[in-house]
Amino acid sequence: MSHPLSAQELEVALSSLPGWSIEEDHLTKLYILGTFREAIGFIVQVGFLADEANHHPELYNVYRRVQVSLTTHDAGSQVTEKDVKLAEKIEALYPTEPDEEAPAD
Repeated sequence: MSHPLSAQELEVALSSLPGWSIEEDHLTKLYILGTFREAIGFIVQVGFLADEANHHPELYNVYRRVQVSLTTHDAGSQVTEKDVKLAEKIEALYPTEPDEEAPAD
């Protein structure tokens, strides 16, 4: 069973995950890709990573926007190291700079 991260551990994790935040006990990020096709391709890549990790995110897509949300159900639906590790892998697929603004639709 996984253990929820403390507030301090979450702060450290977020410092290395640009654009990610904690919202309602979920580690979350909105990705805005260039096109709908790129967004769907990104979702497929995330799906493969998640399946390999046996840890499956909530994914929400509208046009070129993909919201990724991670939480660990067997830890009381809170953020754990499993979520952070998967977020790091997802971030490697489509990295963003900490001060990068989302492109306009």
